[in-house]
Amino acid sequence: MATHLARLWRYAMVLSRNRDVAEELVQSTCVRALERSAQFTPGTRIDRWLFSVLHSVWINELRAQRVRMGQGFVASDELISPDHQQHNEERMQYLKVMQRVGQLPEAQRNAVFLVYVEGFTYQEAAETLSVPVGTIMSRLAAARTTLANAINATSSAQEKRL
Repeated sequence: MATHLARLWRYAMVLSRNRDVAEELVQSTCVRALERSAQFTPGTRIDRWLFSVLHSVWINELRAQRVRMGQGFVASDELISPDHQQHNEERMQYLKVMQRVGQLPEAQRNAVFLVYVEGFTYQEAAETLSVPVGTIMSRLAAARTTLANAINATSSAQEKRL
């Protein structure tokens, strides 16, 4: 479980956008995973199971505490890996992408994170979020369209200034 803590924390940050809440989510996930370790199916990917547990904990938190959307937003530059900090141009591009991804609706943001960041298959992401595969595909398509439109709008605005 320890080898997956950083990835769990990153996903908790995507879900909650709050450092303290993310830490609590990961801790609750670890406790629940240990309590329900008998439910893990040997031979399957433990990371997928842990992500499912974390997502379940988050949904339960939302229901129990009615967490307000966007509370405790963490700026995307706090999520940058050390490699990106050395290259200003890459860093700026990364910040723009992360800002746009951060503006996506939560369902789309979760699908983008699981598939494109964590490398889950559509099926694995669907199982993690307890939705049909078609829903993941739809959310990703909508996210790609939204991001492409944002890029095109930015390009058009820059061309008009020139």
